[in-house]
Amino acid sequence: MGTVERRLTLTGRSAVVTGGSRGIGRAIVLRLARDGADVVFSFRDDGVSAADVAAEAKNLGVRAVAVRADQGNLDHLRRLFDEADRHLDALDILVVNAAINPPTPIAEVTEADYDRVMSVNAKGTFFALQLAAARLRDGGRVITVSTLNTAVPAPGLALYAGSKGAVEQITAVASRELGPRGITVNCVSPGATDTDLLRATNPPEALERTASLTALGRLGQPADIANVVAFLAGPDSQWITGQNLRATGGLLV
Repeated sequence: MGTVERRLTLTGRSAVVTGGSRGIGRAIVLRLARDGADVVFSFRDDGVSAADVAAEAKNLGVRAVAVRADQGNLDHLRRLFDEADRHLDALDILVVNAAINPPTPIAEVTEADYDRVMSVNAKGTFFALQLAAARLRDGGRVITVSTLNTAVPAPGLALYAGSKGAVEQITAVASRELGPRGITVNCVSPGATDTDLLRATNPPEALERTASLTALGRLGQPADIANVVAFLAGPDSQWITGQNLRATGGLLV
């Protein structure tokens, strides 16, 4: 394997990432670390994977701390940011990536289902942003993660798409409120991205069909999404705010 280039565009910067132990979140943590940022990230269940991510990031010469925290629990979110206060010199970047998506037809959704999805995806994003805003240095970056399914609805995803629609609106309003401080606030909406979760919830033929529908002829990789997040977290995105970048490989054009 060849040597991975380190661009170090985020040297001296610090980030909080929610949901950083697996899939897209793992790729985001490691990309920010590769670019030179110290990172505190949350995980909910998989402590082994979280420890592996932290160790890999530390091997890149940055500080990396994994914190067990459920994004749907405000006490957990407060603890996450308290840990960030302990381990980071300041806060420059927030990436709200954690989310849940239990596909359920509308007719079968219970009140508990609704409350749980909205709590993690919408409420959690809102209060993570609120907690970060009080800590972010001027000129900071906020990146939320939504989904292609707010533009391309699919059966069983009413709760998920609805919660992510809220994320997109929270992002837009926050860009107006934080803009006077030079803080940009943007959203990234991945398309079909090749993660364990995607493969666990879709048969191989569905994935092949989806790949064939993209302009680039393949599924996305977690690193594809992390690259977009890294751009929005870096210095070259300073004139982009309030936007939703649909990183879909041309699945939606």
